[in-house]
Amino acid sequence: MRVFLILTGLIVLILSSCTPDDVDLSQKTWVDLTHPFNDETLHWPTAEPFQFDTVFAGQTDETFYYESHRIQTEEHVGTHLDAPIHFYEDRNRTHEIPLEQLIGPAVVIDVREQLMDNRDYRVKTEVIEDWESEYGEIPDGSILIFHTGFGQYWPDAQQYMGTTETGEEALAELSFPGIHHETAEWLVENRDIKAVGIDTASLDYGQSQEFKSHQIFAEQNIPGFENLANLEELPATGSQIVAMPMKIERGSGGPLRIAAMLPGS
Repeated sequence: MRVFLILTGLIVLILSSCTPDDVDLSQKTWVDLTHPFNDETLHWPTAEPFQFDTVFAGQTDETFYYESHRIQTEEHVGTHLDAPIHFYEDRNRTHEIPLEQLIGPAVVIDVREQLMDNRDYRVKTEVIEDWESEYGEIPDGSILIFHTGFGQYWPDAQQYMGTTETGEEALAELSFPGIHHETAEWLVENRDIKAVGIDTASLDYGQSQEFKSHQIFAEQNIPGFENLANLEELPATGSQIVAMPMKIERGSGGPLRIAAMLPGS
């Protein structure tokens, strides 16, 4: 019964932006916020790269075509989910995150101007306050996304990550923007968001040592979406996010297919 109620609620949520006579979601305008997984997929310097190998592709002895592949990946490469357990003990694992927490209205805050002269910029609270002065307070149940513009650099590791090196020694060279931990604290204390996303390799900026923003969100069971794509196609408000990670039991995250339905489409 609980599963039925959850699914019913999800359907109502998605269809709430449609009229009774216009519920064909395939006719809506969707934006794919996911980078493809391939040989160019970027990953944390200490992680193993995504691997794709062909098991078979061609005509079988029975004369029909068949194709199958083998993939190997760590949880946190490419466009992916950070489950709360990734940075806080006894919080939701990947398979435990409620579906309704992965679907909802998007709030997109553009911070490209703030980091024009500082690629290690950390989003400050006043940026959110300025956004709210124009668009109104972030609604409860929103999925909050920060648009840094770094998606344009994918898959150039030097531009996107700040380094092409791998291994522990590369960590000191990481350089990209993130969310200031004081901003994360302000958000969990003053706003009710479902999830938070960003178009960089981490919610915390590249030179973070303690990953405080991760910890603050994770403590409140707020999942993170990292390495998002095509955020320039989203308006500040009005889109609906659908984020479906691989359901890895006991996982701390996983590959993520995420998309946004644009308003008025």
